[in-house]
Amino acid sequence: MTRYEDLPYRQCVGVMVLNRKGDVFIGRRSGGAEHVDATHSWQMPQGGLDDGEEPFDGALRELHEETNIKSVTKLAEVDEWLAYDIPAAIGKKSWKGKYRGQTQKWFALRFTGVDKEIDILRPAGGAHKPEFVEWRWEPMRNVPKLIIPFKRPVYDRVVKEFAHLVK
Repeated sequence: MTRYEDLPYRQCVGVMVLNRKGDVFIGRRSGGAEHVDATHSWQMPQGGLDDGEEPFDGALRELHEETNIKSVTKLAEVDEWLAYDIPAAIGKKSWKGKYRGQTQKWFALRFTGVDKEIDILRPAGGAHKPEFVEWRWEPMRNVPKLIIPFKRPVYDRVVKEFAHLVK
């Protein structure tokens, strides 16, 4: 049996969506193995890449599947992939022990639509199961403290990389 430390990382994308004021879209997760308490259940849209999918295409797909958002323009991306390890007890539940964590390519997008476009209860027109039970716009500086602690270093880095996008 493979040691947990030797397992691969799951390839994913993450999306920081900024509204016109410079606030960030965050959603509160509806549950899952990573949902450990009410304070740290918020996150930005993120998810796994499909086989052969380009990261930016995956970011747009994941964003639509989780939020229904399509009205965006690309602002920036983090040059390298950012990784985090998930605690073994959670990883065994959420990914059946296949991965030790995630490596993520992060993008910053400007939301150019109106808030009524956002539909977390019927994302992608109802074609996908909801992942969030509520959402809000949050000042960028506040986002890392709302995320589950083992993901916080990645979120700190994403905020640092994209801070120049906020007026």
